[in-house]
This record gives sequence, C-alpha cells and structure tokens, in this order.
Amino acid sequence: MDRTQLNRSTWLTVLFQFGANLIFPPTCAGCGRAGAALCDACAQAVEPAPSTICSHCGRMQFIAVPLCSLCAREDDPPLTWTRAAALHTHPLREAIHQFKYRNQPELAEPLSRYLVAIFQQPPWTEITHTIDGCVPVPLHPKRLAERGYNQAALLAASFAERVRLPVTEAWLSRNRETTSQATLTADQRRQNIAGAFSTSTAVKGKRILVIDDVTTTGATLTACAYALRGAGAAAVYGMALATPLLATRQDPHQMAG
Repeated sequence: MDRTQLNRSTWLTVLFQFGANLIFPPTCAGCGRAGAALCDACAQAVEPAPSTICSHCGRMQFIAVPLCSLCAREDDPPLTWTRAAALHTHPLREAIHQFKYRNQPELAEPLSRYLVAIFQQPPWTEITHTIDGCVPVPLHPKRLAERGYNQAALLAASFAERVRLPVTEAWLSRNRETTSQATLTADQRRQNIAGAFSTSTAVKGKRILVIDDVTTTGATLTACAYALRGAGAAAVYGMALATPLLATRQDPHQMAG
C-alpha cells in the first residue's frame, strides 16, 4: 500500500469515527471523562521516557552511561538506535489498551503526537533528512482481519503526515502468525518473533524508521531490523510510543536472523 492509499484509508477511518462521535460522544481512554478520546489532563499526565538511557537501545539506565553493558558488546547491531516516547504507565497504558484492543482507532492521532515530539529532538534531528521511509511493525493477515486495523500502521500514518515522511508498508510483512508478546518472557519473545518477517527488495540501500506501539525487550523491533538489514537496508532505526518503566533486554547476539 503506497502513501496515498494509506492516507485515504486512514482518513476514511477518521471520518467514520467522526460520524460515530456525533451520535456517541467519545470518552477519554485514560480517565473516562466524556468529550475527547484523550482529554487534556490525561494527555499532559503522560510520563516522557527518562533521559538516562542507553544511547543505542534506549533502555533506561540508573546512571548516565553512553552504552548499557549489552550494547557495549555489539559489533554490528541491526538497529542503529531505538527510542521510546513515553513510559507505559497510567494514563498512556490505558489509552494504548483501548487503541489496540477496544476498537478505538481515533486514538492514533493524539497518541502520534508523542512520537512527533521526540522526533523533533536529538538524535533524530541529526538524521531526519536521511530517512527514506517509515515502516510500521506489520500484523499477520489473520490478526489484521480480527482487529480490523493495524495500530502501528495508524500511528505511523499520523506521525508521518506530521513530519512529512513517506509510509512504506510494502517494505515489511509478517510471514507467519505469532503468539502475543504481552505475557512472554524476554527469551520467549525472542523465540516467538525470530524469522517472522519478510521484506521487499526495494529496501536495498534505504534508511528506514520502524514504528511500533510498545517496546519491552526490543525483540520485535530487532527482528524487523534483522529482516530489513538482511535485504540490504543501509540503516534501520526503531521508534515506539511507549516502554515499561522496568523494561529489560535480551542479548541481541542470541537473536536468530
């Protein structure tokens, strides 16, 4: 799906929701107040990701160090770097749950603002002009049919519209169904997602930004990056809306290509 098709699909979703809102006014996904999908109070209460992070994987560190102990051992990581916009705590946690599992695609627009906010800060401002396209983490066709939309794709579309980047969903697809990562351990996440993605030859030489809603261990974004780099992508960056406060990583050297 090219950007024009994606934008058309996204706007049709928004227009349908607008009509529904006239009949059934929205309630805030964070606090339940009527009037907006995410009220001003909850939007302002979202906790940004901390500044004491590993410069590569973006995971929180208790002291300021350039690289965490795992990243310091990596020679050629598939992801150039990963960043999360905010912490997966109240009220963002509830908003993402409503967005992802309770058929509220209209939350893509207010939630994407947090992605835009970090994209307008270093280190992104140093490489913005070099990015060739945004790629949302894809859903398996069966999961997409059940949910009706890919929340990462809606986030990517709203984000890309604001920062004027193309969305290139065709560059990455999920070639097998996987178990939900939510309840799995770090090692189980790695095994569950390894080899689940395939790519287009069009990614060769491209610099790509992969977007997801939540990153915990980094397994999904890393698996996407392995697939894209394996097909010749020049660089892959990861961006997620949220990360848990105590997110942990698995050793990237254990990731199967």
